[in-house]
Parts: sequence; C-alpha cells; structure tokens
Amino acid sequence: MITDIHLENFRSYSDESFEFGGGVNIIVGPNASGKTNMLEALSVATTGKSFRSRDIDLLKFGSQYSRLELHTNTNDHRIAYITCDQEKTSKEFKINDQQFKRLPLTKTIPTVIFEPDDLLILSGPPEFRRNFIDNILEQTITGFSTTRRRYKRALGQRNSLLKKQVTSASQLFVWDVQLSELGSTIVEQRLKLIGAINTSATKHYNTISKGSNRVSLEYASKIKTNNYASNLLKHLEKNLNVDLARGFTGFGPHRDDISVFLNGQLTSGSASRGETRTLLLVCKFIELELIKNARGEQPIVLLDDVFSELDGNRRKALTDFLRDHQTYITTTDADIVLHHFIDDCTVIPLGSS
Repeated sequence: MITDIHLENFRSYSDESFEFGGGVNIIVGPNASGKTNMLEALSVATTGKSFRSRDIDLLKFGSQYSRLELHTNTNDHRIAYITCDQEKTSKEFKINDQQFKRLPLTKTIPTVIFEPDDLLILSGPPEFRRNFIDNILEQTITGFSTTRRRYKRALGQRNSLLKKQVTSASQLFVWDVQLSELGSTIVEQRLKLIGAINTSATKHYNTISKGSNRVSLEYASKIKTNNYASNLLKHLEKNLNVDLARGFTGFGPHRDDISVFLNGQLTSGSASRGETRTLLLVCKFIELELIKNARGEQPIVLLDDVFSELDGNRRKALTDFLRDHQTYITTTDADIVLHHFIDDCTVIPLGSS
C-alpha cells in the first residue's frame, strides 16, 4: 500500500507532496489540474514506466530532471530519477539501498491501469489487444519484458535493412532467426494467457450482466502456432520480396491479433455500447486476478476518469470488485464517485494548474 508520494518537476507539478488512504483515493479537480499526471507518477514509481508517454515528456517544461519519492506501509522507500541531457533521457531508481537502471519484475509494485482509451482494446486496431495481453505478461512472467524488448529491437533492425533494400541473405538471416525464436516465446506465453482468461471470462460477464452468455478469446495469426518458430522463419524467407517492397516485416507476433467472441459472434463491429463496456470490465477484472495470483499481493488500481464512462450497474460491479484494493480514481465530479465508496475513501482535491 502506498502511503505518500512527493513529485518534483514532474509534468505539471513543481514541488508537491500527497498522502493517501489505504482504500479508495478520489483525486478530484477541473480539467488540466494534474489528475492524470498524478496517476502517471504513481505508474512510473511502481512499475518503472509511464502508461501513456515517453520519458522525455515526463519532465516539467523547462526542467532537465524530475524526481519522484514514494513510501509504502511495508517500509519500502523508492525514488525515481528522470534526467535529460542534450535530448537523451535516462531513468534511475533507488529502492531502499539498491539502485537500478530498469526495475526488474520482483522490484515493481503490481499496478493495473484503467483509462478511457482501454475501450479501444475491443474496438480499436490489433495493437491495443496485443498490448493488453503483453502488459499482463510483463507483470506476471519473469523475463517476458526482456523478450518483448529484444523482439522489438530485432524487428527494428530488420525493418531498417528492408528500407535500405538490403538483400544480403546472411544479413537478413540473423534477424530472421532472432525474430522467429523470440516470437515463438511471445506467442507461446500469449496462448497460455488467453487460455487462462477463457476459464473465467464467461463467469465474470454473467455476474455483471445477470444473463447467460458465452465469452471467449481466440488467437488470430497468419502463422500456424504449432512450431511457430519454424513456421515464421519460413514465412520471412518466402515473403522477403513482399517485405522489401513494403519496407517492413509483414509477419510475426507484432502483426497478430486476439479475437473476442460473445455468444459465438465476433464482438468487433457487432457488440453494443453496453456489451463493450461489460467486456472491458471483464478484461480488467481478469487482469487484476491474474496479477494478484502471480504476484501474491493485491495490485494497486489506477482509474483515470472511468466512472463517467459507466452506467449505474457497471459502476456497482466495479465498486464491488475493488473493495480489497488500494485504488486511485480521478474525476472532475467527486459526487459521481463518492457515494460508491463513502465508507472508506480519501478525497484529494487539486486546483487548476
């Protein structure tokens, strides 16, 4: 549980401190008052990265450094430094007496973010669904973030060669092999996670909707998932001319998708507004459960102006599910949120910046 945070030169904050309650913290203020910036600071301090921005954008305008200092009820004292030197941005972390350039999974505080853009998980392009799955894996599987980072680096190298019209088989083969091996690991973990999601998705959906429905996710790839590494390597070699013409790599886990079905129908383009929001709640409830089970502790929950997107029934479902979590909710109207958590909440008012 986070007890307090100090923000120095972070986004809209120059030098401010805040104390938090162990239940629901309602961060209320007008637009441009720094509500989302507060959640972003919590995300950087707990997970080591922002959920919406590049590192350079985290610094207050005109500043060359930013500093976050956070305490927990378990005597965890962590400091995050963000510095910028000639357009090069770097981060450093200090947890008690240990220093890190990048937070390993064991040194992060499990955190789940729920923001309006999450609606695009269901209705937006495949990138949103891939990121949803991969972000859960980063918080539950040791080493997955490294695999994901190495894959992106290898993909960037191969795409760079394609844009330069490099046709040397030996130069491309090195990256083809790396993409195939790393991609196979990514897809294997994605498939396991989708299987875990499918075991409880229907139950959660019907709890919220009070109905009798079926929810399922399926992995969608142009590459057969059995022997994925071998199949991807063959596709990369076979489609080299196509990739050269396009200037980018057209096959791999970065091009795959996750299909969501409700009662046997693909939800993309067919789900109603209410069904979409119920499915999104299901996704977030399962994310919380999976991270809690993998990490052995309740995740902290960051809700960025989400209550305004939900009706009464879905607000109640969300409220009930969050009762055991330390939660941070931003809103321009505290009354929308307050009566749902009247027994255990801390109100943090922010003025306009």
